[in-house]
Amino acid sequence: MLVLLSLHLALALIAPLLVRWWGRRACYPLALAPAATFGWAVAQTGTVRGGGSVTETYGWVSQLHLELALRVDTLSWLMLLLVGGVGALVLVYCAHYFAADSPGLGRFAATFVGFAGAMLGLVVTDNLVLLYVFWELTTVCSYLLIGQHPEKWASRRAASQALVVTSAGGLAMLIGLIMLGEHAGTYRISELGDAPLPTGGALTAVVVLILVGALTKSAIFPVSFWLPAAMAAPTPVSAYLHAAAMVKAGVYLVALLAPLLATATPWRPMTLVAGVVTMLAGGWAALRQTDLKLLLAYGTVSQLGLLFVLTGEGTRDAALAGTAMLLAHALFKSALFLVVGIVDHSAGTRELPSLSGLWRRMPLVCAAAVLAAASMAGVPPLLGFVGKEALFEAFRHDPLLLAVLVAGATLTVAYSLRFLWGAFAGKTGQPPTPTRPVAPTMLAPVAVLALAGLVTGVLAGPVDVLLVPYAGRFGPGKYHLGIWHGPGLAVALSLVALAAGGLLFALRDRFAPIVARLRAPFDGGVAYERTTYWLDRVAVEVTGATQRGSLPQYLGTILVVLVVVPGGALLLGRPWPERITLWQSPVQLMIAGVLITAAVLTVRARRRLTAMILVGVTGYGTAMMFVLNGAPDLALTQFLVETVSIVMFVLVLRRFPANFSARPLRRSRWLRVAIGTAVGLVMTGLALVAAGGRKAVPISVDFAELAVSYGHGRNIVNVTLVDIRAWDTMGEIAVLVVAATGVASLIFQRPRAGPGPRRPNVGRRAHSRSDRRRERVWLRAGPTLRDRRRSIVFEVVTRLIFHTIVLFSLYLVFSGHNAPGGGFSGGLVAGLALAVRYFAGGRFELDEAAPVDAGMVLGAGLFVSVGAGVLALLLGVDVLQSAVVDLVLPVVGEVHLVTSLFFDLGVYLIVVGLVLDVLRSLGAEVDRQIEAGIGPETELEPLRERELT
Repeated sequence: MLVLLSLHLALALIAPLLVRWWGRRACYPLALAPAATFGWAVAQTGTVRGGGSVTETYGWVSQLHLELALRVDTLSWLMLLLVGGVGALVLVYCAHYFAADSPGLGRFAATFVGFAGAMLGLVVTDNLVLLYVFWELTTVCSYLLIGQHPEKWASRRAASQALVVTSAGGLAMLIGLIMLGEHAGTYRISELGDAPLPTGGALTAVVVLILVGALTKSAIFPVSFWLPAAMAAPTPVSAYLHAAAMVKAGVYLVALLAPLLATATPWRPMTLVAGVVTMLAGGWAALRQTDLKLLLAYGTVSQLGLLFVLTGEGTRDAALAGTAMLLAHALFKSALFLVVGIVDHSAGTRELPSLSGLWRRMPLVCAAAVLAAASMAGVPPLLGFVGKEALFEAFRHDPLLLAVLVAGATLTVAYSLRFLWGAFAGKTGQPPTPTRPVAPTMLAPVAVLALAGLVTGVLAGPVDVLLVPYAGRFGPGKYHLGIWHGPGLAVALSLVALAAGGLLFALRDRFAPIVARLRAPFDGGVAYERTTYWLDRVAVEVTGATQRGSLPQYLGTILVVLVVVPGGALLLGRPWPERITLWQSPVQLMIAGVLITAAVLTVRARRRLTAMILVGVTGYGTAMMFVLNGAPDLALTQFLVETVSIVMFVLVLRRFPANFSARPLRRSRWLRVAIGTAVGLVMTGLALVAAGGRKAVPISVDFAELAVSYGHGRNIVNVTLVDIRAWDTMGEIAVLVVAATGVASLIFQRPRAGPGPRRPNVGRRAHSRSDRRRERVWLRAGPTLRDRRRSIVFEVVTRLIFHTIVLFSLYLVFSGHNAPGGGFSGGLVAGLALAVRYFAGGRFELDEAAPVDAGMVLGAGLFVSVGAGVLALLLGVDVLQSAVVDLVLPVVGEVHLVTSLFFDLGVYLIVVGLVLDVLRSLGAEVDRQIEAGIGPETELEPLRERELT
């Protein structure tokens, strides 16, 4: 089974390429995937016939007890035959249905094969969660198939409608499946029968939620409207999805869980009422359709309702009738949809009033259609008749429901005759419709499906032997499928339905006004449109009322909710420790006072630069707290991060007004102080509760020993980052690269091609000794700045300390495994060195200091970090685990190399690239925009080219 799933996946992936090579003929090799499913199912017939099952289990995530559990029994075997057999025939049909230059054929073929694989997985899975995964895969694939023609509004509307309805039902079903699996203690479907079920309200909720998913998938009342709308899809899609596969998924789920849940109180009422209403409403609506495809769509809705009644009844005879009708419906309805495709393809229309005399021009197609429609109407000896007799027999003890089923069968006969008459009969006063020849590859699938309905009807006895094992799960019974059981109630009711349906069709002109006027009290499609409209409208109004463009308002709302909800819970529950140590040293108290003062002054500040400096004070104060608590690594990182943040703030604040607001905001400032104080108290309380609520021994207690034995380093913080929890660090630096690239792309107004062009006089040497004496250049790009912006002292200091800072950053990288430091700290120090060069010499000096593209540095860092993981594998340890390499080098001597150093070097490059990207985007690029007069005016005066030269 896993091989079959892999085959579908492989062919779906290469389908666009095959279509590009062979055009529509690529459908032939693609049909091999569902054909293989059909062939494999046929090969398992012997096992299934005796009531056995075929199972496959593959390990997946053992820690979460997840596995790929696959199982085929009688019910899933029957679905495999339909999914595989009908799928292969429809793909063969597609080879001539679509035009040779049909747009999107490659996408269609890939999605179709992918859908077949998803249906295969849905019916063979033995795990509730995996069933939901495949369930939603069919939803996504059906959305793509229905919307095959995105340029048409009807296709887009139908696809989105089907997606929304079935996805919503799927989410409800997922909740029910999780409740069922958690209460039973297993998610294996085959084990649920021996597991305890929920009771009371929990069982009711499980049943309702699961049935909601099945209702939406199979287009059962009250969501039947999406299936007729889905006829906007190409006809082969309707023949497969809406006759043999997707819409059968809901029926399959009901049949699968009926042995387990049919005795629950809401199960039978829901399946019975929804099924009966759908059957009658769909059959009645089919009588007034003038489009052959819509006629079949409403007929499909009607018979899906019937299947819902049969599979949801929960008795042995109803289950047997349900599986027989499931098979019969897939055969005759897929054949009839393909007939509609042939008529539309050959005659150019599928409107009943426009078709006339096709039985003469398409005798073979007409013969196949007659066989399929006769099976749909329940004419002996076709399988539809066998299934109809079985359903009458199953409900013979319920006269009211039996009468309703006879009414549904009558409507089926009437719209079956209407289909044959509308498609093939000659119309009075209507000339014969001209047609084109029918390709054999389009006729063959229709003939096979129609003849299959005849053969399985004649061989009803062997079919019964194959289907009885499933029905036997509901208990013993005497009824068996057969062509003839002798005179009785079932035969009489079949004759009544045939006669009444024929009479209803014969008097169609007289009944036409009644059929046109008698409609459902509300249209599901209209209700859906109005619901989605009002949801959109409410969303617009809520967005307009809340999204006012005020960042303080957004943050204030979030923080107030934080204070009210978690803060209220803290006040009510009072879960904090009884004894709280406020400080351990008077120095901590002094620093806390500085932090509080700076925070309050920050909120009261009117100038942005003042607020930024005060925020920096709180950051440096926090770093001092780390120092006092014996965390030098955290303190070093905090100092560096705070410094880089100040640099970023300075760069950004150039584009903002100096003050926050020109209005007096004294009252709002005090309100912000109050909110900030309340948030601080709540967060303090939460921290105390979290620290005091620990019950298990923290895993970090072992880090000191692991740092040495596992990571070969004495700096626990650094070893944790680059070894013990290296996967976390890998994810974080990957996010950092993505974020840096995204932020820079928002600011750059031209391609990020690395350093900017050199300007005249940048690094130009004087040609004479006197020129060299007259022109002292401490920074190569210093002369590009205007005199009033230059600081010779700053340039001299920068010239003296730059290389020392870079060397110190490298020292931090190489020493970080055993002492405070590491790649992150070293990268921040190197980034600050670049920032100093930028502030001293401007954007051209930054290009001289780092003549590389920041994106290349970021990518190189990520590449080196990933390469460190690969290197660990080559050295025989786990991915990203540290390995020791001892070398003896000339002059240097013995070298004790730990491979995590390379991971740290990658982090170093990423941080340097990030800071360089910030300086280039928020710094150099903003400078360029200011010089070019782009954006708001600032205090900086544009530089002119003549001043640069």
